[in-house]
Amino acid sequence: MLHPDQIKRHAVLMDKMAETRGIDMEEQVLRGNISSAEVAESVLSCTNCTNPGDCANWLAENRGPVAETPSYCRNATLFDDLLKF
Repeated sequence: MLHPDQIKRHAVLMDKMAETRGIDMEEQVLRGNISSAEVAESVLSCTNCTNPGDCANWLAENRGPVAETPSYCRNATLFDDLLKF
């Protein structure tokens, strides 16, 4: 079972990654481009990442919008898809 702090950490990382890609996740939900359940699933996917420290460092070094996420990002395809809207 995941610890709430781990979920919160990854929710922040995922939201910052989306923001760095130029995506406002709340706006995407409001527009119906993604459901709240899909956002929750993407956070859970992020919790399985083996590079959260590298992700945090990458986010600290990059200001958006950027064209691509790091290769290890488990939500890269989701972000690419949301940018099409």
